Parts: sequence; C-alpha cells; structure tokens
Amino acid sequence: MGWGTWWAWVVGAGVFGLLELIVPTYILLGFSIGALAVAAGLWLGWLGGSLPLLLVVFAIASLAAWIVLRTALGVRKGQVKRWDTDIND
Repeated sequence: MGWGTWWAWVVGAGVFGLLELIVPTYILLGFSIGALAVAAGLWLGWLGGSLPLLLVVFAIASLAAWIVLRTALGVRKGQVKRWDTDIND
C-alpha cells in the first residue's frame, strides 16, 4: 500500500467530501474532485506511482475544480460585502 493505490485516493476524496459537509467551503470539494481525478488516473493506468507526479496532478485538478465551482456557484449569501460609498453622503 502506498501513494500509488487508486482506492486510497478514493478514500481521501471521501474524507474531503465529508469535511465539505461540516465546513461548507468550495476548497474542500475541489480537493475531493482532485483526489478523484488522481484515483481515476491511477485506475486507468495513465499515472505512474511517482509521488511528485501524483501531487502535481492533484494540485492542478484541485485548483481547476475550485475555479469551476467558484465561477459556477458564485459567492455564498451572507459573506461580507464591501461598501465603497456611504448612504449618508
């Protein structure tokens, strides 16, 4: 068992998915999608067992997933909004 086992990445994706339910941020969901992408690459044989390669693919897939989620779902309601003008001016 090591970094090159695909099911370990699936378990990691599940952990990130469960953490997303507890702490509702898009970043953990992006990590979950990135871990699933690495697991799929390992399962299909596209990725080798090299740890640096797996971490680079995980980082790129997680960032891409986060960007897509952020643009598709937008900013959550209740976040702080900056006001540049005052209503009394």
